[in-house]
Amino acid sequence: MVKKTGGFRRKTRHKLSKPRRRKGKISVKKFFQSFEKGDKVVLNAEPAVQKGMYFPRFHGKTGIIKKKIGRCYKLLIKDGKKEKNLIVHPVHLKKIMV
Repeated sequence: MVKKTGGFRRKTRHKLSKPRRRKGKISVKKFFQSFEKGDKVVLNAEPAVQKGMYFPRFHGKTGIIKKKIGRCYKLLIKDGKKEKNLIVHPVHLKKIMV
């Protein structure tokens, strides 16, 4: 059988990279941000933090917070016609003001 080369971050050169001016230390405020159940968020990866990162296919999608699991949050997103649950660290989330 053929063995897959590469891994989770394969073919994501531009998707998981930062603009030049945003490089450096990450914001502590963003790392420890909190959300309530039912909040709408957009998935926006922080490439400097690999823990709690979602699969790159979902980059830019919006979801709804279902509950908190440890430091991370469980989200419900729509992928085509299916609804999927993701567990994501808050550093990769950005709240949407509705």
